[in-house]
Amino acid sequence: MKPRFVSMGIRILIVALAASAGLATACPAQGINPNLQPAKEAQDDQNQQLKERTMSTPPPAVDPQEEAAYKAFFDAGPQAADTRIQLGNDFVQKYPTSHYAESVYAGLVQAYYSKQDWKNFYADADKALALNADDVSVLTMVGWVIPHVINPDDPDTQKNLDKAETYEKHAIELIGAMPKPATLTDDQFSQSKAMALSQAHSGLGLVYFRRQRLEDSVSELKQATEGAASPDQTDYYVLGIDLQSLKRYPESADAFNRCSQIMGGLQDRCKQNADNARKQAAQPK
Repeated sequence: MKPRFVSMGIRILIVALAASAGLATACPAQGINPNLQPAKEAQDDQNQQLKERTMSTPPPAVDPQEEAAYKAFFDAGPQAADTRIQLGNDFVQKYPTSHYAESVYAGLVQAYYSKQDWKNFYADADKALALNADDVSVLTMVGWVIPHVINPDDPDTQKNLDKAETYEKHAIELIGAMPKPATLTDDQFSQSKAMALSQAHSGLGLVYFRRQRLEDSVSELKQATEGAASPDQTDYYVLGIDLQSLKRYPESADAFNRCSQIMGGLQDRCKQNADNARKQAAQPK
């Protein structure tokens, strides 16, 4: 169910808000790593969600051409983002009131994410949620992306962080009450819920980090990393910054050490920060 939903594969350099820790600003002006790429496992998982939502409610009788158009969109797969975008846009223009419209918009959100096309990503997310305000996959993905790619200098920053917080909290409520689809085993459903919850807590953790609500950020990021089969390196990095700013140096060193053990662009930085946190922990109080 999780489109990092485990980690989504986004690897960014976070703005270090905790100035008291002496940490340098680490991200470019727009807060986006130009090498940001989605994980294949995340794309495959999102495609499975698209399949499940299609199978969960039998559609009313529709035009065979409409069925064929939707099948072509679905069969394009998440790796063929350009094809899926073209087919999806053609579909919603031709069949705007289709039973499949919300699923198509959700698939387009996924495709635009893989292209880092944030304007269309947010636009189609709004369209999907207008049709189904309880779409967990879209809520969780958008709530996770906003604090990762947000520009702190944007005048709408606080409004967008409010949206991300609202989306993730709503997603957590929905995940907790979600019935098991017939297409999943108990174990698959349990793992899927854990993945979705991990991302939702990750998104909240980043929202609170951006707002310097460090205790809240720590709480959410601990839940995100503890519930993830493949924890996100960035979550451990930000958790380390939070804990270092709170002068909880042994815990900070542990978070940075865990970050350094995950392949990615933050390994060297996390090794250095882990050493610094251990030195701070050893200083006399």
